[in-house]
Amino acid sequence: MIKILILLTWLTIFIIIVAGTYKIQNLISDFKAKGKDEKAEDLQTSQNWFYALIVIASICGIGVLYLFLKGTIYESHFFEWLNLTVRLIHITFGIAWIGASFYFVFLENALNRTENVRDELAGNLWAVHGGGFYYVEKYKLAPKKIPKHLHWFKYEAYFTWLSGFCLLSIVYYFNASSYLIDPEVLDILPSTAIAISVASLIIGWILYDQICKRLSNNKVVFTMAITVLVFLFAWFYAQVFSGRAAYIHFGAFLGTLMAANVFFIIIPGQKRMVAAAKKGLLPDPADGKAAGLRSYTNNYFTLPVLFVMISNHFPSTFGNTYQWIVLIGITLGTAGVKHYLNLREKGQLSIWVMPISVLLLFGMAFMTAPTPPKYENCQEMVSFIDVQTIINNRCTVCHSSNPTDAIWKVAPNGVKYDTAEQIYNLKDKIFQRVVVSKNMPFNNNQTGMTQEERDMINCWINQGAPK
Repeated sequence: MIKILILLTWLTIFIIIVAGTYKIQNLISDFKAKGKDEKAEDLQTSQNWFYALIVIASICGIGVLYLFLKGTIYESHFFEWLNLTVRLIHITFGIAWIGASFYFVFLENALNRTENVRDELAGNLWAVHGGGFYYVEKYKLAPKKIPKHLHWFKYEAYFTWLSGFCLLSIVYYFNASSYLIDPEVLDILPSTAIAISVASLIIGWILYDQICKRLSNNKVVFTMAITVLVFLFAWFYAQVFSGRAAYIHFGAFLGTLMAANVFFIIIPGQKRMVAAAKKGLLPDPADGKAAGLRSYTNNYFTLPVLFVMISNHFPSTFGNTYQWIVLIGITLGTAGVKHYLNLREKGQLSIWVMPISVLLLFGMAFMTAPTPPKYENCQEMVSFIDVQTIINNRCTVCHSSNPTDAIWKVAPNGVKYDTAEQIYNLKDKIFQRVVVSKNMPFNNNQTGMTQEERDMINCWINQGAPK
């Protein structure tokens, strides 16, 4: 009965919000038709809040649905599709946001600033794309008259962060004991781990924001301070969470800085600039300068964040003994590649940035390479039957057509070891996960695979993996 009341309450609230959204939209259309653009613009802010309420209500609706499915055979299927849906939303908005970041930094770097540029302009650019020619102008401060239709680039950032945090909750908070915590790293309660996760994002933003406000006048000191901050959080996450979770939290940390830059600095500054221009006043150059700084740091964070988004598929990185050093190395290497591309867009050339970045990335690949096997206990040949027995006992709980695991009701990533052929075809993946990174079996070695069994698989691979 309580569940039904909750459902009816949610439906009522959701209908009211949607009806209110349509009502405000009709009022905005009426004001625009009557030429009352200022009133229409004032109502647009309210409309944006109603859109936000729709998003919040939709998330609450998912929670209501979960109440009805919890404890049923559909619970795991619910989380499977919830994970899929939120992940797709996150990737879609992330592509839009990072694409916009790449484009506008390119635009800034590639502007013509000298040839036939009017005094009021900072530069212009001709471009061709999709069969059409485009001409873009950038003003030093603002045009004399602000156009009615002014596009704002902000929702890509907001929805990327919101969907990312939802995904973090679905995968790592709801299954904290399996995904977030590794007792061999730090044995803590799930509630404690989640609290540390959320607090780290808030503290990270505060520290970063203060660095930007206090040290940005000195480019060298500013860059060093940001680098130290990034190093600190990479190391910290590796001391608290499982390897997989440490990498994802590092990405969440950088993503939070990027989204907070948009929400707290870039958009408010742009709103002040637009408001000043509408009143016929000169916008404060400090707003443009602050927004430019935050946009550039966001641009350098993009490639490290993209790496983290795919890192969970490569356990040799987060499963390494010195995982945080690997994370820092890849972060510096990818940021270096972005710096080289930015220099190229400006028409500048640096002969050392790209080679050093590539060497650093190669160094991380070398660092994560598997160590040669120890043959003391492998004097005899290991047969395929021995390996198949280990896989059947330790891995098919999850990786089979009919998993018996409490969490996984479908084989993760479609990987199955039901047949000898499936095991043999996936021997390289088994080697990486069982021998190199040792992050399988999942959930902190829940099936109790021994080191002797890992050594047997290691020897079997290095003996040529005989059938």
